[in-house]
Amino acid sequence: MVKFIGEYGGKIDDKGRVIFPSAFKSLLPSDGDMRFVVKKDIFEDCLEMYTYSEWERQSEELKSKLNFLNREHSAFWRQYMRDRAVVEPDSRLGRISIPKRLLESIGAEKEVVFSGSDHKIEIWSKEKFTSSGISEEKYIALAGMLAEL
Repeated sequence: MVKFIGEYGGKIDDKGRVIFPSAFKSLLPSDGDMRFVVKKDIFEDCLEMYTYSEWERQSEELKSKLNFLNREHSAFWRQYMRDRAVVEPDSRLGRISIPKRLLESIGAEKEVVFSGSDHKIEIWSKEKFTSSGISEEKYIALAGMLAEL
């Protein structure tokens, strides 16, 4: 599994394309699958970007917990699969085309931040990324809480 670490900025062009960070691209096998799945995060105003293989793994794991004869499970799955896009960096410049509806859902108009988060990449509007962190005190309290587990 690929591990993404670091933050990288990017400018959105008129067609909704942004250059995929070369530091992330270099982590992918040059002869492998370069597709990603992009979706809106459930809890935050950012997009989540998974390698296609990671997306398949997570989707299969989730699907195995569902009973599709249960109406609520079927409704959940339908919603889960909405507003997803498969993107792939172009071979020339490494640009990716993110659908406008997804960029609008996070308030990204001109600039984004790609933030590596281990198994996924988060894509934030630059303004929201700057204000998305938690306070140092809360971070320390959460670290202490986790240490007790």
